[in-house]
This record gives sequence, structure tokens and C-alpha cells, in this order.
Amino acid sequence: MTLATIAAASGEDIMPFDVARTQKTVFRALFEARARYGGRQAAIVDGDDRVLSYDDILRATLALGHALKKGTRNGESVGVMLPTGAGAIISFFALSAYGRVPAMLNFTSGAAGLRSALRTAEVKRIVTARRFVELAKLDALVAEIKQDAEIVYLEDVRQKLSLFDKAAAAVGQYLPALVTARAPHRRPAVILFTSGTEGEPKGVALSHFNLLSNVEQVRVHIALYNSDILFNPLPTFHCFGLTVGALMPLYLGIKVVFHPTPLQPREIAHRIRTSGATILLSTDTFMSQYARAGEPGDLNSLRMAVCGAERVRDETRALLRRKYSIELLEGYGVTETSPVAAANQVGANRPGTVGRLMAGMDARLEPVEGIPNAGRLFLRGPNVMLGYIKPDRPGAIVPPSGGWHDTGDIVTIDEDGFIAIKGRLKRFAKIGGETVSLAVVENCASALWPDFAHAAVAVPDGRKGEQVVLVTTNPDAGRVELVGWVHNHGVPEIAVPRRFVHVADIPVLGTGKTDYVKVQKMVQEDAA
Repeated sequence: MTLATIAAASGEDIMPFDVARTQKTVFRALFEARARYGGRQAAIVDGDDRVLSYDDILRATLALGHALKKGTRNGESVGVMLPTGAGAIISFFALSAYGRVPAMLNFTSGAAGLRSALRTAEVKRIVTARRFVELAKLDALVAEIKQDAEIVYLEDVRQKLSLFDKAAAAVGQYLPALVTARAPHRRPAVILFTSGTEGEPKGVALSHFNLLSNVEQVRVHIALYNSDILFNPLPTFHCFGLTVGALMPLYLGIKVVFHPTPLQPREIAHRIRTSGATILLSTDTFMSQYARAGEPGDLNSLRMAVCGAERVRDETRALLRRKYSIELLEGYGVTETSPVAAANQVGANRPGTVGRLMAGMDARLEPVEGIPNAGRLFLRGPNVMLGYIKPDRPGAIVPPSGGWHDTGDIVTIDEDGFIAIKGRLKRFAKIGGETVSLAVVENCASALWPDFAHAAVAVPDGRKGEQVVLVTTNPDAGRVELVGWVHNHGVPEIAVPRRFVHVADIPVLGTGKTDYVKVQKMVQEDAA
């Protein structure tokens, strides 16, 4: 399907979900969720197993927000540098309630990446916690970014809460309009940053309407119940971890169990068991680790695992099915769509695809030279961002042209609306005039050597334009064996790398995605 436009929900102008639930701020939506489900209902289980009710969250949000607003102005971006947990989410709502815009900072991106993000979003103040900095060994990082922004520690703020701060919480939990800021629902609600897998991160400005629309889209797309317990180990600087892993369960009355890092597979498998979680959010990289690390029965309470951010390998799907009988739903999203754009569903789960579009979205495919039967994906809908904030234009939001976001992904869409991702446009190599998908190269390596990690990159070649290099943790991986495999599976031999680089680990970003910038540097260093 090329040069085609498809709509997820017919040509009607009305949205196929409750639009009234999107015409407000994220804080107002939290306030209404507390009224809907009850202030005493357990809403969050933190990393230390401390349980917070809606009342607890609301009081902490209002008191902390009243204290944090001092020294900042309405509409100003304020950084949040915290692990997944109650502290990060309460800080998010606290800033938002008083008209500030939380900028969720990726503390795994290093000092250069963080300082770039601070300049791009014009962040002059960062909210963090001394205990987090100490446990994560971020003292050197904090010392560097202090040059660009004031560091505010939550422990100090809590210790110095004034009577006015506490009074604001007491009044605001019943009459929030008296103490909180009023903001149009189409104004920025959060600034997130692109993953930086292919260069310097850009800021992504998402409105209250964007975030709440995406929650509604997920609600009508996937069967969710108040009895569900959602387990979220994904970082809140990642849109999947923020919108689906934190905001959605709070708004829909689903208890959420937070884990501060996705990098503890044994602990996570154990906590899934003890918490009785029914839904797990993950990426393929992390999901595979949890399934392997877990003891028999650890993941048996799960009724579904939802994976995004990267392609789900057949090996991961088979492992989950064999060891735990879990249904794995693969979805697709980007930060620019708040993030969920498509997902498989229970009863409509087609492996090898990322499912169908969210309600109210349109997709357009544009042909790409050298890649037949697929197209470059453009998306439009209520969850598409306000716009980018680029490093060369700090603070300025540049909206997508005509409301269409160019994903840069090459996809196919079948007659039933199921989307299959073929790879990013930048993840194709040109070899002797032929186009080769680097994702296909990685898929072949993963199928042949499933117990190892692999990453393919393209490097210049004086004779054929480019050549493919496979970076792999398999010390025995070689061309002869891979050539035999592709011949037996109908894959063109051109997809077999000419060169292999053997490493101990494949570098990944904090979101679990392969860090191709570092992989490319490894290849360059190996060649040198």
C-alpha cells in the first residue's frame, strides 16, 4: 500500500472515545480520578512496597507543587531527574498543578546529552533526590550539570515545607481551583526528549490534550479492568513509561506497581509474583531478561505483557509462551505520538506486526526509492505532539507540517489495517545499488544465535558504496554459518555482513533500545 491514507475509525469527525475526558489538564484529570475511584483507594505501590492512595498522592502533589513554584514562573520548564516511582510522578503532577512544565530528563544519557537537553528546553532548575543521586552514583553528573541549572533536592523541600504549603494542600484537595493554576488543555504539559539513537536529542512538547487523548485511545483499544495490577519498570523519561506506565493506570483506577530500574531482572520477576501483577510493560530486550531470570511461576499472574520501543523477536515470544503461557502484545509508538500509535489486541494479535492504529488516527505512506511494497509512515491524530524543540532553536516549539508527523519508519499496512515495521529509513544500507534492511540482518543473526545480542550498522565502502558490519556478543559468530542459514530461509545473501565485530556487550540506552551511536563508534575503533 503506497501513497495511501487510512483512517482508524472511519471518516467521522467525532472521536470514538470520550472527548470530555481529554478537555482538561493532567492535574484536573488526576483530581477527577480520585473522585471517581475514591480517595482511599490504593493507587501506587512504590519501589520499597510503600502504598499510596489517591488522597496521599493529591496532598503530596499540592504541598510539593506550592513549594516548588517559588522562584519559577508560570509556563517555565522545570527538569525532573528521578527514577520510576512515586517521587517522579508526584513531582510531575506538582509542577503541572501550578502551571510549570515538567521536562523529564534522561539521567542515563551522560553529561553532554543532559546539558544539551537543558539548553534546548531552557531548563534552569532540576528536581531530584539526594538518595537517588547517591544510589545511582550520579555525583559527578550532578556536579557537571550544576553549571547549567540549580539543583533542588526533594528531601530539602519536604523538610522546609511551610504552613502555607500545607494549607494549599489542605484547601486544594477539596477546592483545587483556589490554589492551582489554570492552563488550556492544548498548552504544553510535558517536555520529553527523543532517544538520541541517531544523534543529538530533540525536545518533544506534548500537550495535556495529547497525553489524555492517548490514555483514552489505549482505554478503548485494549481491554483493561479495575482489578488489573500494572507493573511498570520503565523510566518516566521514556514516554511509554510515563503515559502508559504511570498516567494511564492512575486515570483508569488501576493499581500500578513501580520499580525504579528495568535492569534488575531477578528482583522484577520476584516482585511481579509477590504483587500479583496482571499486566507488564516492557521492551523486548528487558522482557527476554525477565523471562530467563524468573523462577517457574514468577510471572504466572500476568494475563498480558505489552512490549514497545523495539521489535519483539520470535525467540522472546516463544520463550514467554513456553515458560509462562503469557500472551505478548506488541505495539508501536514514538515520543511524538504520546507515544502509542498502534498495538495488537487480545483476540486480534498478529505476530510480526505492531497491530492496528489507535482510534482517531490517520496514517499515510509515501513511497521510498529502492524499497518496494512499503512506504514511509506519516501519522496524524489527537495524540500527535505540539511540536519539536530543536537544539538550534531553544524554547521554540515547531509544529509538524499540516499536523502530520514523519516517523521516518518504513512500514507495510495490510488490508486488515495491521502494520508491520520494516525498519527506520536511516536503518537501511545501499550496497552496490541494492537496499538492505539492517533490521533484517539483526533478525537473521538473532534467529541463528538467539542467546546472544546483535546490532548491525552500515559503514562506507569505496567499492560498493556501503557495507554491513555485525556487532555481536557471540564470540563464534561468523559469515560461513550465517550464509548457510540465509540460504535455507530464503533471505538474499546480500543481507550477510562482510565483517563481524565481537564484543562483550551491546550498548543500550536507558529505554532498552540499542545505542547505535555507540555501536558505530565501536565499529570505527575496531577498524582503527
